[in-house]
Amino acid sequence: MDEGEVTERGAHHVQSLERGLAVIKAFNADAAELTLSDVARATGLTRAAARRFLLTLVDLGYVRTDGKYFSLTARVLELGYSYLSSLSLSEVAQPHLERLSAAVHESSSVSVLEGLDIVYVARVAVSRIMAVTINVGTRFPAHATSMGHVLLAGLEDPDLRGYLHAAKLEKLTAHTLTRQQDLLDELQRVYRQGYAVVDQELEEGLRSIAAPIRDRRGRVVAAVNLSTHASRTTPESVESELLPSLLAAARAIETDLASAPPSRQSMGRAGHG
Repeated sequence: MDEGEVTERGAHHVQSLERGLAVIKAFNADAAELTLSDVARATGLTRAAARRFLLTLVDLGYVRTDGKYFSLTARVLELGYSYLSSLSLSEVAQPHLERLSAAVHESSSVSVLEGLDIVYVARVAVSRIMAVTINVGTRFPAHATSMGHVLLAGLEDPDLRGYLHAAKLEKLTAHTLTRQQDLLDELQRVYRQGYAVVDQELEEGLRSIAAPIRDRRGRVVAAVNLSTHASRTTPESVESELLPSLLAAARAIETDLASAPPSRQSMGRAGHG
């Protein structure tokens, strides 16, 4: 490295670390196995330097070799684990929501239950379908939303009884469930089928479908949904066309969330009262 590079990158720059990471990044789906010459060519290192880095990575367990070809081991996933462990629920969920919305062309959100409301913690909007603007931190009554139904269905019996005792099941539209027994019947159905569909209970013209996000113990800690306008869909088409992608996104979020510390997995499980 010349003096110009030192000045540009700072005296703190550790070139050997940069080169070691470059060796790891030389491997990809199209180049899962590389020779020493391949790695040297991909990284711009000399063969001697590439060999030293590769054999060091072999010693550390990040790379394996048969004497000619080198390939990464599953241990490199530990490098990503440290990053995932530092993420909050919203940071874990956001990229999955972006992919989900891009795939189905509908708005997607993640929320948690706080008291009697759901609170949005992540969102990707592809169109304006509600009278109010939804942002992170927006709250809606749980009894009138698909994510609320999923979150309520995941409560333990004492917590659900506490919610029902405190909640005022306000009639927001002609479709809102306002009788406790009707809501309980719906929550039982949601629990059995593993998802919730709400048809214009929060706002006329708004249909949504939601699925639970569970922690590694199987507890429902959040919900993910897709929302659409009733003019474009039917309740049946919401299930047939949107549910598979929604469930896949929920499982993907769960997988990433399982790599986070327990304190982050339980975030959002607020008390009810």
